[in-house]
Amino acid sequence: MADAPWAEIREKFQAALALSRVELHKNPEKEPYKSKYSARALLEEVKALLGPAPEDEDERPQGDDSLGAGDHALGLPAELVEAEGPVAQGAVRRAVIEFHLGVNHIDTEELSAGEEHLVKCLRLLRKYRLSHDCVSLYIQAQNNLGILWSEREEIETAQAYLESSEALYNQYMKEIGSPPLDPTEHFLPEEEKLAEQERSKRFEKVYTHNLYYLAQVYQHLEMFEKAAHYCHSTLKRQLEHNAYHPMEWAINAATLSQFYINKQCFMEARHCLSAANVIFGQTGKIRTTEDTTEAEGDVPELYHQRKGEIARCWIKYCLTLMQNAQLSMQDNIGELDLDKQSELRALRKKELDEEESVRKKAVQFGTGELCDAISAVEEKVSYLRPSDFEEARELFLMGQHYVFEAKEFFQIDGYVTDHIEVVQDHSALFKVLAFFETDMERRCKMHKRRIAMLEPLIVDLNPQYYLLVNRQIQFEVAHAYYDMMDLKIAIADKLRDPDSHIVKKINSLNKSALKYYQLFLDSLRDPNKVFPEHIGEDVLRPAMLAKFRVARLYGKIITADPKKELENLATSLEHYKFIVDYCEKHPEAAQEIEVELELSKEMVSLLPTKMERFRTKMSLT
Repeated sequence: MADAPWAEIREKFQAALALSRVELHKNPEKEPYKSKYSARALLEEVKALLGPAPEDEDERPQGDDSLGAGDHALGLPAELVEAEGPVAQGAVRRAVIEFHLGVNHIDTEELSAGEEHLVKCLRLLRKYRLSHDCVSLYIQAQNNLGILWSEREEIETAQAYLESSEALYNQYMKEIGSPPLDPTEHFLPEEEKLAEQERSKRFEKVYTHNLYYLAQVYQHLEMFEKAAHYCHSTLKRQLEHNAYHPMEWAINAATLSQFYINKQCFMEARHCLSAANVIFGQTGKIRTTEDTTEAEGDVPELYHQRKGEIARCWIKYCLTLMQNAQLSMQDNIGELDLDKQSELRALRKKELDEEESVRKKAVQFGTGELCDAISAVEEKVSYLRPSDFEEARELFLMGQHYVFEAKEFFQIDGYVTDHIEVVQDHSALFKVLAFFETDMERRCKMHKRRIAMLEPLIVDLNPQYYLLVNRQIQFEVAHAYYDMMDLKIAIADKLRDPDSHIVKKINSLNKSALKYYQLFLDSLRDPNKVFPEHIGEDVLRPAMLAKFRVARLYGKIITADPKKELENLATSLEHYKFIVDYCEKHPEAAQEIEVELELSKEMVSLLPTKMERFRTKMSLT
């Protein structure tokens, strides 16, 4: 080390750290990095006072010249070499400065210079990386390089750095275990060094950050299982070490629930959402920490937005659980299959019996009072698929509660797309609840509620700007009218002599369904009103379904006029033929509508005969 007074070096280093922590918005508007540049100048002074690197550049082993993945340990086990003696001590202090210079350059968006300093830090520490004095600094340098390469979208290089950090942490904890020195302590007098508890807290926080970054890297690499595991572990550790901001933690837990929902892991999804509710409730009650982000200061707007986002995650939970049960219990025409219902009930009993052992395997959030609070929320909603109307209704009411909560923030003025998605989910909740309802009149009322919430959206939306959303809603409204018509026909079939009122109602529903299916199909036409010869893959199935249902609807119109009935049958045949002809020209379409195609072929062969009988009958009268 140079002959400079140690007190002067320490003082300059502490001043540099203080300047580094100055928030950007506190700098002059035209010089946002003023404090960072001042900190950098002090760090360069400290570096000069420390003197040249203990190992001269020329003495580095060959192959160490390149920057990047080749400069770190690639997760290989390290040997314990303590950083003892003046040479080692000088190398470590120089490495601390290189680390802070690296972070400083990254903060000022000078990534290449930042990378160079961080790589130099790793070179200086390489042989000491498992030691009590250096392990935390080494991991932090690798974490920062992992983030840097991730920002460059070199995800595999980022992955290598971050996995190396994880391996080093695990090796250190297994072989040594005592809380290591924090990098700042290398420039502190002995009496100001940290207590063991504080060292442990800081080291665990470094590792938590490592897991957090790994979760993001695995997400980028589409290793979703691994990403979810690391995200769950990060959230759990943040709670254990009380190193979290409630709003941010809650939204991350709620987002993780969506992965579990897609994997049909409803117990884990419920746990994440329940924990999100409890932790979100702490917003404003936890003292501000250095981890608090600037945006979280804008509490009213952000608070209501995050609350709405968590509510939407709950809606997806309730809806998916109900839809999953429906798929398990429906027959080939979408009605309740009593045998399948019995099978689901037997399976659920088995799931309940296994619950305790499953619980022990699951990663649980919180301990003590926090754990009890999360359990209290969980107990209000089932994670088991509903097997009857009453159970489905409980989930429906929970989902509807969160629909109203989400709509408080996601209003149509300002959040058009989000608002519509929430309304569509509300409609979907009614639709799946109707599946469990045995009373046909009540089922009709549920579909009527869906129409009442969806139809106004079509009026409000400009199709020029919201074409895809308009199509979705037109199709959904058409299907709701279609389902109502089928139910009214089933009710009429049970009556000995249906009156004119019910016949009029069936025809009215038929007409409305036709109107919206036709609006959907017309939206596929080109500017010259010509229907496409080749239908896009994204709308192929709904277009074919719309054609099939239009064909069926024309065949269901009730009329006493034989001439009109013949016209309806001809129109019906025309749509069935379109489906058959299109699938012959485009075989890939047949895979999208196998059942409807078979029925269409059958109708194409049967309808001409039926129409001929009508003509004969008409000629005789």
